[in-house]
Amino acid sequence: MKLDKIDRSILAALQQDGRMTNVHLAERVSLSEAACLRRVRTLEAEGFIAGYVALVDPKKVGLPASAFVQITLQQEQQQDLDAFENAVGAIPEVMECHLMTGEFDYLIRVVVADMSDFERIHRQYLTNLPGVARVHSSFALRTVTKKTALPLV
Repeated sequence: MKLDKIDRSILAALQQDGRMTNVHLAERVSLSEAACLRRVRTLEAEGFIAGYVALVDPKKVGLPASAFVQITLQQEQQQDLDAFENAVGAIPEVMECHLMTGEFDYLIRVVVADMSDFERIHRQYLTNLPGVARVHSSFALRTVTKKTALPLV
């Protein structure tokens, strides 16, 4: 499926407000309600809309800090990558994990309450992940910009 201008407008609007009613969305993109709903259902079925979520404020739930952790593995065989990726996915505080090019193998973003919470995660999880040779951590002082919406229009 190739996205047209209306599909992109629908996606852009839903990225801003995923709880928008179909009536409001249809008005916003200049479609009838039925046509708009058909397009949204098609976008969902085709996987362009992967799901709907509520964005929770990390500070309000006691997880105000983010640590960025660079992980270097001892080896980079496929079974080593698979074992690491399966294990890191099971750590609740790991919000993102990216396989990287360059000086280290993975970049992980971890949410924590404070330094002692990070120490617990480091000791309990990060240093015990399969195949880890080196762990290098940095803390974000503050978030300058953070986006959840992709640039579609």
